[in-house]
Amino acid sequence: MRVPLGHCVGEEGQGFAYQMLQFQEERLWAAANAIEGLSNAIRQTIEYTSQRQVFGRSVLDNQVVHFRLAELKTELEALRALTYRATDLYVSGQDVTELASMAKLKAGRLLREVSDSCLQFWGGMGYTWENPVSRLYRDGRLASIGGGADEVMLRIICKYMGTLARR
Repeated sequence: MRVPLGHCVGEEGQGFAYQMLQFQEERLWAAANAIEGLSNAIRQTIEYTSQRQVFGRSVLDNQVVHFRLAELKTELEALRALTYRATDLYVSGQDVTELASMAKLKAGRLLREVSDSCLQFWGGMGYTWENPVSRLYRDGRLASIGGGADEVMLRIICKYMGTLARR
């Protein structure tokens, strides 16, 4: 197809390379975008489980519940640190393909893990359409598909680690 020179973006023949660079921004955005939703799900679950009574005490009073929420919060902060580090390096002009892939992989998996765990603590109320944790459970699944599936992220990480199988 002939494209007038005035309509060209960048150098001719570099479209694929430009798209590959754009993926890093998309993957960093996916990781950064997940952080607030994950944080809200944990916070809202703490609020709800502190009020929800089962067998005469709050759900949050069960050690398994507050320990699990502590684990989820720790994983969230690890994602935040990875995302901030990758973003800082990206802004400074460095190649963050590996770190952006790691952050996106972690965000997608954490969206599933946090929403599933929190949903369990909400009981039947967690499965209602208007519940924000239920929405995170449904909508967060896209993070492991859009911008490259988890398996694509793993392949990229393996390539940078030097562990990718040779053909």
